Amino acid sequence: MRDEVESNWRGAVLVCGKCTRKLRGGFGKHGRTPLATAWRKLGNGKKGRKADFGVIETGCLKLCPKGRVVVVDTRQPDRWLLVEPGTPVEDVAARLGVPSQAKGSG
Repeated sequence: MRDEVESNWRGAVLVCGKCTRKLRGGFGKHGRTPLATAWRKLGNGKKGRKADFGVIETGCLKLCPKGRVVVVDTRQPDRWLLVEPGTPVEDVAARLGVPSQAKGSG
């Protein structure tokens, strides 16, 4: 049995699941998509460990900002980002320096 599995991730972001549920979406084209789901679509078109980066929806991160979602870049755990609904996911990715190569883009 294996002890290790390789992945293509260059980093990972943690998205607070409780904040996400409170907002009931708030992101994507029509504002109904959860942040983690919208963010995963920015990758190289692959899922799970084959994607360029990981997006992990966690339990409550115990910050609970009103009307925003908490995001933690695992490469910079000392800096947490509070994201307002409607913020383009590409902007959030750029702010954290996470690769954001959308599917179908050249």
